[in-house]
Amino acid sequence: MNELPGHFHQILLGVGEDPQREGLLDTPKRAAKAMQYLCNGYGKSLEEVVNGALFASDSDEMVIVRDIELYSLCEHHMLPFIGKAHVAYIPTGRVLGLSKIARIVDMYARRLQIQENLTRQIAEAIQEVTRAAGVAVVIEAKHMCMMMRGVEKQNSLMNTSVMLGAFRESCTTRMEFLQLIGGNR
Repeated sequence: MNELPGHFHQILLGVGEDPQREGLLDTPKRAAKAMQYLCNGYGKSLEEVVNGALFASDSDEMVIVRDIELYSLCEHHMLPFIGKAHVAYIPTGRVLGLSKIARIVDMYARRLQIQENLTRQIAEAIQEVTRAAGVAVVIEAKHMCMMMRGVEKQNSLMNTSVMLGAFRESCTTRMEFLQLIGGNR
């Protein structure tokens, strides 16, 4: 983090600000600390996040965790995108600890991203860890790069999905998942 405050100091100069102004004196340090936090997914591994939290189970029915809030930065403008992920898998003898699903979402979201890749990374990670019969991930998010600049569309929402295994192969399984995450909206 040593270099980041200096870079933020240069950014302040670049946008025409005075980094010596009272309100900005500590901004480069605070901005560097915030950026490190917002990108802390780089310092984590899937093994570390899961931490062995797989448990034997006879369940072979769909497990869904929906409305997992996520915060990420788009890799094109480094502006936030904010939304929620819905994750499902069909166990084959083992289930993943509930909080680990949200932690996997966070690990990948806390990297510079595009939503399409984030969705795939989460699905493939859940598949790798659980060896599930199928995995489905849907993310819906609002992108500040589209809301605050450029086209400035305030009410747009981007949806992405990745379906693996049974969710890709079976229309019935896919539709059940989509219906279950679409309820109460």
